[in-house]
Amino acid sequence: MTSSPTSADGDPAGVDPVGTEPEVRELAEVPAVEVISRAAVMLMSSAAEKLGLSEPDPAESPYLDLDEARRVITALAGLVTASVEYLGPHAGPIRDGLQALQRAFREASAHPDEPGKGPGEKYTGPVH
Repeated sequence: MTSSPTSADGDPAGVDPVGTEPEVRELAEVPAVEVISRAAVMLMSSAAEKLGLSEPDPAESPYLDLDEARRVITALAGLVTASVEYLGPHAGPIRDGLQALQRAFREASAHPDEPGKGPGEKYTGPVH
């Protein structure tokens, strides 16, 4: 026995007769390049927050967490390296964003890593 979920007013779930709800796409319908790009942007945003880049003085940010930033930047580097051939025109800007975050990490570190040892550099090579 199956039943369709309904909203509080009895209408079938997912039906928006007034058009006030944002359209929800099935994940299967979203092109892979869009999924990868969105994941990269989310990782970039997270890394920027964890580097304190949303504050006028990053060193004073309540969100500054270099250990977390290292993990997110490394994950981003792995994603970008593994998917660069599929990103087409998005590859350049995403790579530029990754390198900017790697440089920001180096600048924020009290004891910067050796070239090639920074976050994600095992995937991207040294960032100067």
